[in-house]
Amino acid sequence: MFDKILIANRGEIALRVIRAAREMGIQTVAVHSTADADAMHVRMADESVCIGPPPGTDSYLSIPAIIAACEVTGAQAIHPGYGFLSENANFVQIVEDHDLTFIGPTAEHIRVMGDKITAKDTMKQLGVPCVPGSDGGVASLEEAKKLGEDIGYPVIIKATAGGGGRGMKVAQNAAGMEHAFMTARSEGKAAFGNDEVYIEKYLTTPRHIEIQVFGDGKGNAVHLGERDCSLQRRHQKVFEEAPGPCISEEERARIGKICADAVAKINYTGAGTIEFLYENGEFYFIEMNTRLQVEHPVTEAIFGVDLVQEQIRVAEGHPMSFTQDDLQINGHAIEVRINAEKLPEFSPRPGKITQFHAPGGLGVRMDSALYDGYSIPPYYDSLIGKLIVHGKDRQGALTRLNRALGELIVDGVDTTVPLFHALLQEEDILTGDYNIHWLEHWLETNLQG
Repeated sequence: MFDKILIANRGEIALRVIRAAREMGIQTVAVHSTADADAMHVRMADESVCIGPPPGTDSYLSIPAIIAACEVTGAQAIHPGYGFLSENANFVQIVEDHDLTFIGPTAEHIRVMGDKITAKDTMKQLGVPCVPGSDGGVASLEEAKKLGEDIGYPVIIKATAGGGGRGMKVAQNAAGMEHAFMTARSEGKAAFGNDEVYIEKYLTTPRHIEIQVFGDGKGNAVHLGERDCSLQRRHQKVFEEAPGPCISEEERARIGKICADAVAKINYTGAGTIEFLYENGEFYFIEMNTRLQVEHPVTEAIFGVDLVQEQIRVAEGHPMSFTQDDLQINGHAIEVRINAEKLPEFSPRPGKITQFHAPGGLGVRMDSALYDGYSIPPYYDSLIGKLIVHGKDRQGALTRLNRALGELIVDGVDTTVPLFHALLQEEDILTGDYNIHWLEHWLETNLQG
């Protein structure tokens, strides 16, 4: 049993881990930059250590500073949260080399799934359905053009080390291949230091469906259903729900078993998410995230589990506290991501919070590190809160979300709350009839002019 863990993160996810650990009787250590000295996660932890100046590269991404903080405080394990170092295989290896425990998967699993080509090849071998595409990296424009003809246009060119929508370009036809291919390579080089790309069939109206998996590292694994994360802007999720409004019980059981079996075969440890594009009843693997997802609360709501506590238990060497048969869906949950951004351009708006009031009541959860008088620093992601609601069915969850949004007060900065008020007036949202392109098309019509 761990006596003390360090959270190598900030904001609402650091608070999330602190709360889970406290319920388990485990002390916590918060790390922070100088810009976050007054942050809520620093106030809530049992101990805190300043690890550097405001830029993330000099603080939250500083591996030596984080390891030193463990040594100074006597923390035995590190929870990475999401983002920052959560999927950095080198970090995991260094943690283990210092006789500390990383609360998450092995360095090897992170390394394999962090490279899009290797991940796709691995999933194919494990029986997971994949999008038709190149077998590996595509080195030349000539090869790219031939693949485009073989696969059939449109195709999407992706940087192998990409993420967050960077290094991804669509070629609608042969004439557009050169520009898309060269742009994806240059973006991959600039953002990730790697210009290798691969090519896949571009699905025209898919939904983004992801399967939550969990393994004990000893060959046992389960799935916790799916989340629909199709409402996206520039490949960034803004609205997530579980279960997916378009997935049948039979489809859920089928793809869930495929995913659970796959991670069991590789002895995967902890929480992971296998992401798919879903179109015409078929699932196509796109990537696996080897960490806790931002949207994990909707899964927790419908299954009544604490995924963070489960991560900690498994990292301690304990078996999972549930089996597949124990996991039964109860109701429907929705999460909206609230950013400090000004509409319609979605430009970041850091600043001082003059008033903050979180909504409450049955089935309402607000994950946020805001408080009255807090100054949102300009150095990090603009996510300032996640509003999660749970109802007995999808209609009940939508009604509860509308009510909770009306109670939420965030004064002093611009936020994306008005976006969600507007979306809840749209028939397609109310019926669940949307795909990954829906939101951007809606924004072009409703907010961009």
